[in-house]
Amino acid sequence: MTSVAGATLGVEEEYHLVDAETLGLADAHAVVAEAKERLGADAQGEISTSQLEIATPVSTCLAEVRGHLERLRRGASAAAQAHGCEIVAAGTHPTGTWREQRMSPDERYAEILERLGLLARQQLIAGCHVHVSVADPELAIHVLDRLRPDLPVLLALSASSPFWEGTDSGYASYRTLWFARFPVTGSQEVLRTRSAYDALVRDLVASGVVDDASHLYWDARASLKYPTIELRMADTCPRVDDAVLQAGLARSLVRVAAAEAVAGTPFPEPRPELVRAARWVSARWGLEGDLMDLRAVGRRPAGNVVRGLLARLRDDLEDAGEWDEVSALAEQALARGSSAAEQRRVAAATGDLTAVTRLLVEQTVGQAGPGPARAG
Repeated sequence: MTSVAGATLGVEEEYHLVDAETLGLADAHAVVAEAKERLGADAQGEISTSQLEIATPVSTCLAEVRGHLERLRRGASAAAQAHGCEIVAAGTHPTGTWREQRMSPDERYAEILERLGLLARQQLIAGCHVHVSVADPELAIHVLDRLRPDLPVLLALSASSPFWEGTDSGYASYRTLWFARFPVTGSQEVLRTRSAYDALVRDLVASGVVDDASHLYWDARASLKYPTIELRMADTCPRVDDAVLQAGLARSLVRVAAAEAVAGTPFPEPRPELVRAARWVSARWGLEGDLMDLRAVGRRPAGNVVRGLLARLRDDLEDAGEWDEVSALAEQALARGSSAAEQRRVAAATGDLTAVTRLLVEQTVGQAGPGPARAG
């Protein structure tokens, strides 16, 4: 195994498309074509015609990630506005319902519909995915094994989906609970070798549940398309700051896991049941309750768990020149609370979920703010 990991990264974000007047979900497949014309390969469609996805170019630092996200959000917003729409970066739309949406006319989505039935038609969720380079395929599996205890913490930091079809779900990330209905989600068991991973993929393909490894919707997976680990557990974040935080933490986690794997450092191996429980707790409470600390196997205040993660990553982040930015963004997120809690406060103050959607539109592009000092 080689220890070179984390040299580059990239971020994918999925957006909801809403009517600029009503702020309800829009049947807006023309926005996808417009975004592709404006942004090229950095934009693509998603399973519903009320969704759009962007992907940053390969980046080497968080300043690049931030710049690309701001540019792509502006471009996606301009494409949407050209067709009477706006974009919303959040795990769910507060009032949208799947019954009023159409699936995108794409062969891949038709295949998903054939395999998953109604689940495919109901998929109105949006996530943030961070790709981190790991060129060695054997090392990639060791990294996946070591990421398992920390992924629920990143989920809690991103929680932005409290509402589902006009109802308060009671969860900070209802997207996570909704997505759990798919057959291959959550975290894989500890695999230890690439051969064990490959055998698992072969068995899943033989089962008919997936066509290939690109249909593994784990919270972290080895990308089939790129030499990367893809961390997929986060809701799409309304604020660019929080997306940059996800990118910074994800890359540091991968770098540390890779270095420890090469060194042969022992690592915690929580049972799959505990990993699922920790994921559920993060989805339920976000930053507003106690989280499960899978390294200590207990419940602790969210701030303590997040700061514990930062403490473990500090040496790596300082070596990379990213500590000041990542730690500041994390403290900012803890002070503000989750997007889910903010959305609930607006709903309680106005009695109007359209006001919540308006807030999300503003935060997605116009209200992101410059953020703390940026690391190069």
